[in-house]
Amino acid sequence: MVEFAVLSDVGMRRANNQDAATALPADSVERYCTRGHLFVVADGMGAHAAGELASRMAVDTIPHQYLKRSQVGAAEALRQSVQEANNEIHRRGMQNPEFHNMGTTASALALLPDGAVIAHVGDSRVYRARGNAFEQLTFDHSLVWEMQASGQVHPESTLSQSIPKNVITRSLGPSADVQIDLEGPWPVLKGDRYLLCSDGLTGQVDDEEIGVLLCCLPPHRAVRVLVDLANLRGGQDNITVIAVQVVDDPGLAAGMSARSIKRRRKLPSEPLLATTAACVLATLILLLLEQRGTAVVTAILSLLAIGFTLRSWLRPVDVPVPPGPLGGHRTGSPYRRYSIKPSDALINRLGGTVQALREAAIDKGWNLDWKQVDQLQEQAREARQRQAGGEAVRLQAEAIIETMQQLRDQHNRQASDSTLDI
Repeated sequence: MVEFAVLSDVGMRRANNQDAATALPADSVERYCTRGHLFVVADGMGAHAAGELASRMAVDTIPHQYLKRSQVGAAEALRQSVQEANNEIHRRGMQNPEFHNMGTTASALALLPDGAVIAHVGDSRVYRARGNAFEQLTFDHSLVWEMQASGQVHPESTLSQSIPKNVITRSLGPSADVQIDLEGPWPVLKGDRYLLCSDGLTGQVDDEEIGVLLCCLPPHRAVRVLVDLANLRGGQDNITVIAVQVVDDPGLAAGMSARSIKRRRKLPSEPLLATTAACVLATLILLLLEQRGTAVVTAILSLLAIGFTLRSWLRPVDVPVPPGPLGGHRTGSPYRRYSIKPSDALINRLGGTVQALREAAIDKGWNLDWKQVDQLQEQAREARQRQAGGEAVRLQAEAIIETMQQLRDQHNRQASDSTLDI
């Protein structure tokens, strides 16, 4: 069983939202065993609403094709579904001049009893949080990542920092051919948290911040505060986030996966086979020696032994089968790993965000009710004194959410009123 939340926001600088997302949790044990839970994020590109159309086509086509391809393994079905999405988007772009060269990123995550697999094109990301580690499971198909991977530039160099971060090298739609990364499978454990997002989030919020907030908040609050932070720091792009938490052991949640238990005929035990063979052989020998009385006894024993043998063979039993490969492969993932322990620096930064909002409210004459915000911040200070860093992060995040909700209610989230340099 998983808990998840999906949130997509236009941001502070865009007129329309070219991101799209979908979540398709398994609605039965059988569905979970064969296709698991599916989550998809897409970030479109193109003028005249072409990007919006491309991303919507991706998140509609991928789940439909994934469930449709029941004759192949989950990983291969996921790859084929992304390929088919590319075909559909390319075909539509070729048919209409206004949609020519439209495209979209796509990151699809399937959580199955036997593991997690990802099909990926572009720079929308999939992360996993486990324990104190936050890992990026996808490779950014962007100019800066490709140059860093080739060894041409060092990630910390001035040249690397000067390369535009939004130049992508792969997308669905512009070309009839597309190279799709297939990642996994990785074991899925109770307590794991996954995050899928467009670059509208990662362009504004640091990876370590994302990881800590993902782990300290339930999914529906994590997506809310992450989108709020991205908007408070400029909201330069559309922002889409899916947060997923594994709340039950994946194997137990399904009972047993369809592949791990099968009805099979069990071979009779060796002692039973040996006894049957001995009785039959003894009967034949006694008949040859014309000892008919004794032969009748061994014949009866032979028939009983044969009956037990047939009964043992004909009765199907549940036989565990070791999990086989999902058909995925790893290409170097995880590509980046971060330590995500709640720190004083992060708690201070979240508190500073609330303080900046408070100062802006006074300066602009916003009529906000600070009672609940003050209470949350006081509780955060107490949690920090108790060395409960995770609780302090959660409470400061809730204070940001509460303040931003009041702003949305009063000002319709106009960019001039809500964007702060923090």
